[in-house]
Amino acid sequence: MVPYKFCLLIDDNYIDNFVTSRILETAHFAEKIVVFQSAGEAIEALRSTEIKPDVIFLDIRMPLMSGFEFLQEYDKLEIDKNDIKIFMLSSSLDPNDLRRSSNNKYITQFIHKPLTFQVLEELSA
Repeated sequence: MVPYKFCLLIDDNYIDNFVTSRILETAHFAEKIVVFQSAGEAIEALRSTEIKPDVIFLDIRMPLMSGFEFLQEYDKLEIDKNDIKIFMLSSSLDPNDLRRSSNNKYITQFIHKPLTFQVLEELSA
């Protein structure tokens, strides 16, 4: 059984996106996986209701719009956010990033890169 219908991956790093996508696909984590290398493009897609993800993996450090800036714009969206889980997926070890993530009402969990099968199993349980 596939845990999620639609997974959105937002990360500016092509290699990270490739690796994370392959792990998600191999683990059968979602029926559909869409990748955005720009948080701004992801916001526009969500705003236009082109996409309705069940789960979002969000990087913190991205040019133009960071993961935290994405969350500020996400908060303004007039969409149903109740069934969307957002996982902050980052290599950041900055205690401020961890604190900000844990204090954000939209972040379900902070996950350190790289994403692993073990983490996905825990998320699916």
